[in-house]
Amino acid sequence: MNLGPWELIIILVIILLIFGPKKLPELAKGLGKGLREFKKAAHEVKDEIEDAAEDIDEEIAEKEAKKSSKKSQKPTE
Repeated sequence: MNLGPWELIIILVIILLIFGPKKLPELAKGLGKGLREFKKAAHEVKDEIEDAAEDIDEEIAEKEAKKSSKKSQKPTE
């Protein structure tokens, strides 16, 4: 979906007509807070996923290290 400048102007005029000039700052403030919270939550989810991936990588490395140490400890006949 690609909006050009005229479409944006029409949308803004409709919003202005619906809500009026007194409500626009309140709406913008609420929208800004909502976007900020969404970005914060998205960042936290991303961090959690990265942490979980690192933990999984560490567990795999530990298991591989244990396997290789067990193989090297077996006596050869």
